[in-house]
This record gives sequence, structure tokens and C-alpha cells, in this order.
Amino acid sequence: MKRMKLYEAEDKMIDLISDNHSMLQGLGAFGIRLGFGDKTVSEICHEQGVDCYTFLTVVNFLINGYTPKETDDKISVQTLLDYLRASHRYFLDFQLPSIRKKLEESLSQSDKLVVLILRLYDEYAHDIRLHMKYEEKTLFPYVEALLKGEQKTDYNVDIFSKHHSDTTGKFHELKNIIIKYLPHDGLANNQLTATLFDIYNNEEWLSNHSNVEEVLFVPAIRILEQQLKTDDVSARISNMISNADSQEAISEREKEIIMCLVQGMSNKEIANQLFISVNTVITHRRNIVRKLQIHSLAGLTIYAIANNLIDKRCFTA
Repeated sequence: MKRMKLYEAEDKMIDLISDNHSMLQGLGAFGIRLGFGDKTVSEICHEQGVDCYTFLTVVNFLINGYTPKETDDKISVQTLLDYLRASHRYFLDFQLPSIRKKLEESLSQSDKLVVLILRLYDEYAHDIRLHMKYEEKTLFPYVEALLKGEQKTDYNVDIFSKHHSDTTGKFHELKNIIIKYLPHDGLANNQLTATLFDIYNNEEWLSNHSNVEEVLFVPAIRILEQQLKTDDVSARISNMISNADSQEAISEREKEIIMCLVQGMSNKEIANQLFISVNTVITHRRNIVRKLQIHSLAGLTIYAIANNLIDKRCFTA
């Protein structure tokens, strides 16, 4: 029976598992090996190279439904990625084949209805395999690229989240059909009951897996995306300023025109303000673009602020 409490780093790992035996599979997905004695969660995670904060976040979410803030940037995306990938391997390579074998052993192969049930199970297994393979082919490589500092323009986590569907429906349908329409006696009935128990457990496991992806993994990826965007903007601004410094110097007249432009003035208004012709304004603007390699008003505004041509407080929202 689950013990409803928030587990902390100084709790003993054996107590956590004794209170919540369903977390045994989670240990394997995190790469935590058994035989940890009376050591604390923190000690085990440190020894076995697992981010303790992320481990406890997943544990407390699955056990107690504790959900961290979506702005929680302490969750390790790499740790979650490794956990989910290992969970896929466990489910696809072990659980699905194991239940299929148990169904075969507990059902009469001569019954035509049994053939249909096994077919339904195979359809379900195929769908869930496609679902997880899609994640491994698209989402996981995308996250790995983000972790390397690379950001793609044709994909993001919102695209994944929008199409992230629940995969427990056919499991629910399968067990209901077995319960309603396949009564058995004796040993066969015991075997079928045990198999149904496994199906129920795996339906719950799959739901938990999906929730970890949606509630923990997706927000963590969004934070990573935003961090990369912020870093990219900072790098662009720094590079822009550096390039500007290395280019031909901006004249005092060109500085005056830049200040007019960032205040939203038209060519004609600038000409009137500085007592020059519109054609002269246009010539100066071309020279500014050539020297600074800045084509947008936003870029000129950043340049003007960075070089103290204008007060940035004038542009505070």
C-alpha cells in the first residue's frame, strides 16, 4: 500500500521502496541498482550518477501527484530523457511480450473468440510501439540537440504536446472483453486472473508514463527552449555590437539620424528636423546599413541603447 508523504533526499531508499513497491520498475529506468542497504536517497543517487532532485520529483509525482511549478528549472532534462528512454525499452521489450505470452497460456487456442482477443492485443501492442517509436525518432533527438545547444526551427515541444495522445484505450477495451465474455474454470481461470492483474498494472503504468511526459518532461523542455532563445538573442546582440565596433565609424550626422529613426520619424520628418533634403536622409540611411549591417528598426534601437545614443528607459513597457 502506498504511503502518502513527500519523500526527501535524506529518507532511506529502502523505506521509499517498502512503502511503494510500484517504484521498483522506476529504479531500473533511472539506472539505480538494487543492493543499496540502508543508504539514503541522496547517497544512492550520488553513487549511481542520478540527479537526486529529478528522481524525487518523479517519485513524488507518481506516488502523491505532487506537481512542481512549470517554471521549475532545477529538473534535469537529461535525467528525464534517460528515464523515459529506459522505460520504453522496459515496456516494449519486456512487458508487452510477457503479457502476450501469459494470454496465450491462459486462453484456449481452439476458441475463435480467443484468436480475436489476441489479435486485439497485437493491434494494441503495434499502436503503442508506433507511439513510442515516434517519440524516439522525433522528440528524443530534438531534446538531445537542445542539450547540445542546438535549436531547430521546424520542430518544438508544443508540436509534440499537441499530438501527444492517450494510449490506454485499447488496454481498457481488452480487459473488459476478457472479463465480460471469457469465463474460465480451475487453473485456466487462475492464470487468466493473474494476467488480467498484469494488464491492470500495465494500464496504470502506461498512464503514469504518459503523465510524466506531459506534466514533467514537456515543461522542462520548454524551459530549455526558452533558455536557448535567450542565450541566442544575447549572442546576437553581442555579435551585432562587436561587428558595429569593428566597422567604419558612424558619423555624428548618422548618429542624429539613428536617434530620429528609433523615435519613429519618417524620412521627411528627419529632413525637416535636421534641415537637409530627403535624398540626403536616404543616403545617410544606406550608409548606416552598410556600416552597421543592421536592417531593422529594432536592431537600430538596440544599437542606439548599447551605444548610449538614447535612454533605454524611453522604451520600457
